[in-house]
Amino acid sequence: MPSQPDLSIEFCGIPMKNPLVLASGVMGTSATLLKRVALAGAGAVTAKSCGPVERAGHPNPVMVDWGHGLLNAIGLTNPGAKEEVALLAAAREALAPLGVPFFASIFAGTEEEFAQVAAVIAPAEPALIEVNISCPNVRDDFGTPFAANPETASAVTRAVKGAVGGIPIAVKLAPNVPDIGRIAAAVVDAGANAITAVNTMPGMVIDPEAAQPVLSNQTGGISGPALKPIALRCVAEIARAVDVPIIGTGGVLTGRDAVEMVMAGATAVGVGSAFWYRGADALTLIAEEMQTFMAQNGYSRVGDLIGKAVLR
Repeated sequence: MPSQPDLSIEFCGIPMKNPLVLASGVMGTSATLLKRVALAGAGAVTAKSCGPVERAGHPNPVMVDWGHGLLNAIGLTNPGAKEEVALLAAAREALAPLGVPFFASIFAGTEEEFAQVAAVIAPAEPALIEVNISCPNVRDDFGTPFAANPETASAVTRAVKGAVGGIPIAVKLAPNVPDIGRIAAAVVDAGANAITAVNTMPGMVIDPEAAQPVLSNQTGGISGPALKPIALRCVAEIARAVDVPIIGTGGVLTGRDAVEMVMAGATAVGVGSAFWYRGADALTLIAEEMQTFMAQNGYSRVGDLIGKAVLR
């Protein structure tokens, strides 16, 4: 009887039993919840992003299923890095016996704040820190996100890299930019060890009877199936531009979706909206479906798939 395809990978030197990564913001920072996700089949888990100070987030409603995907405007709810570092350390300790790596995620409004937040959470010893640069640069006259151009993206990357010692960092890029490959190259030149691609895409849903947007914040981030073609394009462009591992994120609900993301050039695959659509067993189902596809199509390991559709 032939052996099952091997889903294990190595990401920035971090061994993972499969390429599926819990995306940031889906299950918070609770050690209990993150451990449950690890037991349910995650190759790695990412905590909800933390920033320099406590944020309450936006008032309800903050999420809507609009039929083709999800739209959310949670508002980066978090207790602030100084309060969260203990939660992150507890989560890492809970996951260590399971052999599931723990990733932290950070955001901030200035380069200096990014460095400060990174330095505060580094003692929690995450295996990797994801740097969410899709937040607005508060010193910019228009509040332009750091991810919008290579100069600000690379400046944040250098600041964080200088604050975390040897902890690998993955910079999370935004999809709504003119040249994502150029921005990826800039952050890699500035010291990024990996790229996460992509964050949600800005959008709006309107309730015509009420004649107003559904979300209290009016706009939110599109995730789920509608985001997948955009994410695949972004991952492919990044894979052509840089030679670092990519966490491909956006609209992965099935094993076939995950295979597509890897074939676009990702090494690991972020999963978030799948929990809404498929429940708590989403990661187990996706992993099983990946193995089935690989077995049916003659692939023995994940490495055989990476970039196969775009890297020639």
